[in-house]
Amino acid sequence: MQNALQIVYLIPLLPLIGFLINGLGRKYLSKPMIGVIGSGVILASFILSAWVFVQVKGGNTHIAHYFDFISVGDLKIPFAFQIDQLSSLFLLIITGVGFLIHVYSTSYMQEEKTEHFGRYFSYLNLFVFSMLLLVMGANYVIMFIGWEGVGLCSYLLIGYWFKKTEYNKAANKAFIMNRIGDLAFLIAIFWIISRVGNVNFSDVFAVANGEVEFKKFSATDITVITLLLFIGATGKSAQIPLYTWLPDAMAGPTPVSALIHAATMVTAGIYMIARSNVLYSMSHLTMDIVAYVGLATALLAATIALKQNDIKKVLAYSTVSQLGFMFLALGTGAYVAAVFHVMTHAFFKALLFLGSGSVIHAMSGEQDIRNMGGLSKKLKITFWTFVIGCIAIAGIPPFSGFFSKDAILISAFVKSPILYGIALFTALLTAFYMFRLLFITFTGTFRGTHEQEHHLHESPAGMTLPLIVLAILSIIGGFVGVPEVFMHGGDKLSQFLAPVIKPGEIHHVSHSTEYLLMGLSTILVLVMIVAAWFKFRNYQRTEETGFGKVLENKWYVDELYDKIFVQPLHQAGGFFKSVFEGSVIDTLVNGVGKAVNYGSRQLRLLQSGQVGSYVLLMVLSMILIFAVQFFIRK
Repeated sequence: MQNALQIVYLIPLLPLIGFLINGLGRKYLSKPMIGVIGSGVILASFILSAWVFVQVKGGNTHIAHYFDFISVGDLKIPFAFQIDQLSSLFLLIITGVGFLIHVYSTSYMQEEKTEHFGRYFSYLNLFVFSMLLLVMGANYVIMFIGWEGVGLCSYLLIGYWFKKTEYNKAANKAFIMNRIGDLAFLIAIFWIISRVGNVNFSDVFAVANGEVEFKKFSATDITVITLLLFIGATGKSAQIPLYTWLPDAMAGPTPVSALIHAATMVTAGIYMIARSNVLYSMSHLTMDIVAYVGLATALLAATIALKQNDIKKVLAYSTVSQLGFMFLALGTGAYVAAVFHVMTHAFFKALLFLGSGSVIHAMSGEQDIRNMGGLSKKLKITFWTFVIGCIAIAGIPPFSGFFSKDAILISAFVKSPILYGIALFTALLTAFYMFRLLFITFTGTFRGTHEQEHHLHESPAGMTLPLIVLAILSIIGGFVGVPEVFMHGGDKLSQFLAPVIKPGEIHHVSHSTEYLLMGLSTILVLVMIVAAWFKFRNYQRTEETGFGKVLENKWYVDELYDKIFVQPLHQAGGFFKSVFEGSVIDTLVNGVGKAVNYGSRQLRLLQSGQVGSYVLLMVLSMILIFAVQFFIRK
């Protein structure tokens, strides 16, 4: 264990080195070399992460302290990494899926100029470095540094094609909306420091558990801290009301969408709450808020996805919905189920995004599914891997999504049958809109232009091989969390994470009830798939009307935000500009210049060149000094 942990710093360091090499050498390195360096450092990190995973599998944990990052009086915040079961699992997800996305990118971004190719891979490497720093940090400050790092990288990658104004607007939107949540996270860190004296996970959780004398959290402290952390998570993990940036993040290259939406940035909020499970389990109010916000987000995003026509936008709202399911699990105390869904979601959502990239590549940049159709004949590998991704996200056994989705639904059922009913309905919408996407895109007749049809072709091996690997993981990935109802001694994931995520108050359902719930959800999902097949197998383009128009326009939430926040701010800015810019600001700035100019003109008169004047000034100065000294002493 110690040998592995002596070099654990290499896991984030290698992507950082890749960022520096590709970033500084982008004008001098060839594309193949850039691709090898960018992908190679992530592969090396994955190998080291696998080694660490094996070491911690036996229950070992370790905190690697390197130096004091902040040392002010009694406040000492170390730069330290915490290597345990939870962080090691996320390391595997980030580096494993991240490596496949890097390999895919070497083919997908091949048309870019060499300099831009190097810039792209340097950003990807920096993104992975930041996410690794986030999950490896042993305290909230190091986590926050990685948290801000992925926010910066998302801005750079979403606006990668910065010559397009709408892409820059999407990048700005993501950056600004994330700052709202980040401010709440920062306030939570200061609150923790005021109560504990530091932000180390071990110390904070010890105080929360009452293991430290003379230090304790009040009920108010716990509620405020957990709510502030949750607000931070709503920004990064795109929950109501801070979710609208994520669909717009589709402006970036498709592999970037896969990286942001599958394995890295959007799962940061889930990781942070799972890491802080000790605090959250002590606040029932916060847990309820997390559950209700998560469920509302899942339902809202699923309804919007029903009527989206951009292939990437459908997947984007699907991500928002699935993140809502994860927060529902967190809010019901099923932390392991949430982490489990993070893992399975990383597999099938990365597969779906990269599959959509293969479709866009074949369609010469076309993203509107209404202009597609019949692609299964030309894109066989893409089609079959996309089918696997759709089956997995719909939750059909024995694919990965079934086991993690079932764990979340069971936790919702235990919490409240009403929550379960809404969550099940949302899961059925998921199956419907995903197979709508599949059938409109791949079945029926081709609806694009003759030129597009002429150039239809399967993607190169650099893109299809990651699809095949992710498809396999989407099939078998769920078996790490097979529930006890299927196999005695199952649910290996809960056993693995037990040292980090303590089981709270568990309310088991009987095996018969669990079988009934599984069977019900599976049958209803199959019904939704059949309904989607009959409705969309021979799709013909039509314009939406009525409620369909509302869903197509995303419930007009962006327009509402524009009316409530953006336009009033612009109007206020225009008002203050008209009132203050000319009469106050310009007058003040110009007045300072005029005062200096006038004062200089008057002071120059003292330098007259007349000796008599100088002697007079000297005598007057001496008299003034004597007078001041006399009055001071008196």
